[in-house]
Amino acid sequence: MLALRLARGAHPLVLLRRLLVAAASAGVGFLLLCALTHALAHPGDSAASLLRLSWCAIPLAATVQFAVAVARTDPGTRPRTGLSAIGLGPGRMALLSASSTAVAGTLGSALALLLFLHLRGDLTGLPFDGAAAELLAAEQPLPFAATLTLLTLAPLGATAAAALALRPREGDPAPDARPAPPAAPGGLPWGCTLTAVGLAVGTYAAHTDGGASVQLPGELDSNPVGVLVGWALTAVGLAIAGPALTHFCGRLLQTFRPGAVRLLAGRVLMAESHRIGRPLGVVCAVASAMIAAWTLAGEGPRPFGPLTGLGAALVIACTSATLLITAVDVRRTRTETMGELRGLGAPAGSLRMAAALRGAALLLVFAPLTWAVATLAAAPLTG
Repeated sequence: MLALRLARGAHPLVLLRRLLVAAASAGVGFLLLCALTHALAHPGDSAASLLRLSWCAIPLAATVQFAVAVARTDPGTRPRTGLSAIGLGPGRMALLSASSTAVAGTLGSALALLLFLHLRGDLTGLPFDGAAAELLAAEQPLPFAATLTLLTLAPLGATAAAALALRPREGDPAPDARPAPPAAPGGLPWGCTLTAVGLAVGTYAAHTDGGASVQLPGELDSNPVGVLVGWALTAVGLAIAGPALTHFCGRLLQTFRPGAVRLLAGRVLMAESHRIGRPLGVVCAVASAMIAAWTLAGEGPRPFGPLTGLGAALVIACTSATLLITAVDVRRTRTETMGELRGLGAPAGSLRMAAALRGAALLLVFAPLTWAVATLAAAPLTG
C-alpha cells in the first residue's frame, strides 16, 4: 500500500520511467506468449519451440536490467537521514523499491495478456479483433499454468533483481555522507576471457555443419543454439569488462601532462566507472550484435519477422534507456561538486569541455571495440 501511495505522488518523470518498465514487461510477456502458441501449434517440433523460447531470454534480461536501473534512480525510495527512526531504514526502502518494480512489471504482464487475447480473438468489442488469430494459434486453448508462469517471469525477475541490487550491505556509507573515492574496478581479465570464449563458441557452432553459413532468423527459429550461447557469453564478457574499460578511459585522459580540464574529466570518469561501465558494456554488446546482423543480412533487404523486430526493439530500447538513466543519475550526484567548482571560479566552458572530453574518450575506446567484436562474431557466419 505504501508503494502505491509513493507511486501516486511521484514526479511525472518518475512515473514515466515506471510506465516504461511496464511497457518493457508487456513486450517480453507478449513474446513469451507467442513462443507458447508456437509450441501449441507445432507439438512435434519441440526443438524449434525451445529455441524460440531461448530467444526471449535476451529481451527478458534487457528488461530486468532496465528495471533495476529505474529502481536504483527512484527518488521516492532512496534512503534518507532520519527515516530509520520511523521504521523506514535502508532495508525497508529497498523493499519498497522492489514493490514498485513488482507493480510496474505486473501491470505490463496484464497488458500483454489483454493484447494477446485481443489479437487472438478471445476478447471482442475492439478494433483488430482476431487480427493475428492464425499466427497466435487461436484454435488451440491456452494452458492456464503455462500462461501464468510465463507472464510472471518478467515481474518476478525484475523484482528479485531490484531487491538484490538495492539490499543494504555492510560498510555502506550513510545517506548524507560524502563517498570516499572508489577503488579501481576489476573484472577486466574475466571479461576478456568470457568475450574470447563467446567468440570461440560462436565460431565452433557456425562450422559444425561443414562450414555452411548461418542465416539470421526471420521468425526467431533458425539459428543453432551454439551461436546464441556464444553471443550471450560475449555480451556478459563485455558487461563485466565495461567498468574497467571506463576506468581506463579516465586514466587515458590524464596521460601526457594533463591540464585542469583533462584532469577533471579523467577523475570524473574514474569515479563513475562503477556506475556507467556496465551499461556501457551492455550497449557495446548490443551494438556489436546489430552490426553483425546487418553484415549477415547482406546488401539486399531481408524479411525479418514481426517477433524478431519486437525483440530487437525491446533490447535496443531497454539497453539505451538504462545507459541514459544511469548517466542522468550520475550527473545528478555530481551537482554538488559542480556547484562547488563554479563557486571557486571554474568557467562553465571548462566544465562543458570536460564533459565533451569524457564522451570523446569513451567513444575512442568503445567504438573500435564494438566494431572488432561485431566483425569477429560475423566472420564465421558468412563463409
